[in-house]
Amino acid sequence: MQRLDRILSDAGAASRRELRAIIRAGRVTADGRTVTDEREKFDETTVRITLDGSPVRLRGRVLLMLNKPAGYLTAADDPHARTVMELIPDCYRKLGVMPVGRLDKQTEGLLLFTNDGVLAHRLLSPKSAVWKQYYAEHVGTAAERDAEAFQAGLTLEDGTQCLPARLTPLSAGRSLVEVQEGKYHQVRRMLASRGMPVTYLRRLREGGIELGDLQPGAVRELDILEAERVLLPQTQEK
Repeated sequence: MQRLDRILSDAGAASRRELRAIIRAGRVTADGRTVTDEREKFDETTVRITLDGSPVRLRGRVLLMLNKPAGYLTAADDPHARTVMELIPDCYRKLGVMPVGRLDKQTEGLLLFTNDGVLAHRLLSPKSAVWKQYYAEHVGTAAERDAEAFQAGLTLEDGTQCLPARLTPLSAGRSLVEVQEGKYHQVRRMLASRGMPVTYLRRLREGGIELGDLQPGAVRELDILEAERVLLPQTQEK
């Protein structure tokens, strides 16, 4: 059980100080009843609250997918550049969602957001082995020897050791790449190490979640079943 002002504050409705005045003015209902005492307690998992007649979305675990366009930084804010948070609707920003991992500024595609720190940690932990699939356009044509090198685990020029990954040539200058970790500019660096600098990169899948036909810059909330699929184990078999 939580105080009404705490529930509303956690939902991002307003500050605790502002909420005291709002509640005392009779602008809030809980389970259909006008409440004027901010200290009254409710079960935050079941209570239905309105503010000025509009339902209030209460804080709970939220998982979003964004089709990130090129040109946006994966950051909470930056004084000199556009960030992915500018693409997230205000109702979700108020719930405290933040990006899970990152895509570099020029990389497009699937980027997850959540307000659940435990889930974010699981998604980012190498122990979870959440596979991520990318479509890459690059200089040159990938060969079987390149795929074998990816599968063996590449060592990059600076000594960075990469876990076994998958490289699937599609045609001249086009490949699919799948990695189970998220080192700095990893896919770009891996392809460059094989003489195939990347000219375009888009993430298509993370765990069991696919980008699908989500339009660039668009956001979609994942339901419970979809959220569970993010952490589905991805086998090494093609």
